[in-house]
Amino acid sequence: MALTKIDRRLRIKRRVRKIVSGTADRPRLSVYRSNKQISAQLIDDRAGVTLCSVSSLSKEFKDSNKITNCELSAKVGANLAEKAKEAKIETVVFDRNGYLYHGRIQSLAEAARKGGLKF
Repeated sequence: MALTKIDRRLRIKRRVRKIVSGTADRPRLSVYRSNKQISAQLIDDRAGVTLCSVSSLSKEFKDSNKITNCELSAKVGANLAEKAKEAKIETVVFDRNGYLYHGRIQSLAEAARKGGLKF
């Protein structure tokens, strides 16, 4: 029986989450992408706390409906890097959440790296 796209992504997600875990010193950068929006958050898995999060639905990106999804993802990544610097977070563990490292996920990760986060 063939897997659907969602089942395949969830299988990859479970496989990665067995290994990747965030701490207070090195939180997990988790990315979620839908067809139109993207969001990212820094998570301390030991304490079960989200340290900071950014979404393309935030007020900062309200007027950005004329740019492409990859450019919007890059802005979300840069904004997350700024918030991480304010929270004194420099290194993270990247969790692509079962998505391929391509397109919007890649542009978010590269913008976060340019913003000063170390993966």
